[in-house]
Amino acid sequence: MNSFTIRVYGLLLNKNNEVLISDEHRNGLSFTKFPGGGLEFGEGIGSALIREYREEMELDVIVESLFYVNDHFQISAFNDKMQLISFYYFVNTQDIENLTFGTYEIPLKKNGEKQRWVAINKELEELLIFPLDKIVASKLNEMFC
Repeated sequence: MNSFTIRVYGLLLNKNNEVLISDEHRNGLSFTKFPGGGLEFGEGIGSALIREYREEMELDVIVESLFYVNDHFQISAFNDKMQLISFYYFVNTQDIENLTFGTYEIPLKKNGEKQRWVAINKELEELLIFPLDKIVASKLNEMFC
């Protein structure tokens, strides 16, 4: 059966024009993406994004403005029977200046996720794995560079 999956991602930027990205390893695959995840039944898009940041980083975010929604057909990278609809929002947090992340080996080799700040530039697009993330990185680059 063909169906849809709805995903929501947060674009957290710091004062150095860096964006937070997530390096992850799941189901034997390593990938780099923007933080976020899937909408659960009965959940709103904003509350899903807040939940994802809490689950992934124990970080409370404020959902600000919508940045991008894919308006074209995109198949899910994990299930070729699912059409992907993704929402990207700018988010913020109270104590962003003190938000730091430790170093780690990339790609991750064990299940889990770690985050890091990356400059918004052409290289950001190359780091990201998924097609929609690459589009968003390109649009961020146009906006900030």
